[in-house]
Amino acid sequence: MKELANCENCFESKISILKELTEEEFALLGQYHICRSYQKGELIYKEGDKPTDLLCLSSGKAKIFKEGVGGREQIVRMAKPVGFIGYRALFADDNYISSAVALEDCTVCSIPKFVVYQLLATNNRFAMNIIKYMARELGFSNKRTVTLTQKHVRGRLAESLLFLRDTYGLEEDENTIKVYLSREDLASLSNMTTSNAIRTLSLFANEKVIGIHGRKIKILNLKRLEQISELGW
Repeated sequence: MKELANCENCFESKISILKELTEEEFALLGQYHICRSYQKGELIYKEGDKPTDLLCLSSGKAKIFKEGVGGREQIVRMAKPVGFIGYRALFADDNYISSAVALEDCTVCSIPKFVVYQLLATNNRFAMNIIKYMARELGFSNKRTVTLTQKHVRGRLAESLLFLRDTYGLEEDENTIKVYLSREDLASLSNMTTSNAIRTLSLFANEKVIGIHGRKIKILNLKRLEQISELGW
């Protein structure tokens, strides 16, 4: 991890919640925010630590995961720019209940808690957008809970692949998912063992639903993949 001079993406991006701020509020952010870069595999924050800042993923990709029984990881969220991470603990005045790791080289913007609270108190539109952001994330989390507990392993893995496509998009060929996870991470995202993930991916490949090239996964039959995800098997 190293500090950077600036990371304007969190402030200037059209999809950033921070775009609602006034010039004076942007100046306040400019005075207090800190940008840090993280290398692939580096820990951004750790379960059990106490947050002091609101974190905005300015560039790169990150996974948010929780350690379960026996140290087994469960990925609870995938983050992309420009989005907040670790905010639940900050607003709940609680410790982190999960950890975040960079999936590739990342830039993270840190905004001190007192600045965030000042902005929430003085900018109603910003406060409302924060509420909407958290509500959307809660809805997604509830949906994922049902998926991971009720669907067959085929349905869970199919939905995870569609989720990765929707989150990170596709490469120029318009088929290859634009994120390259290990088999362990795919298994963790889909609430299954690594061996089950490998076996199910192979079945999908044999059925010509997907193509596999190392960690790259290409969707060959989107309609069938959506059908597997919807039916759950």
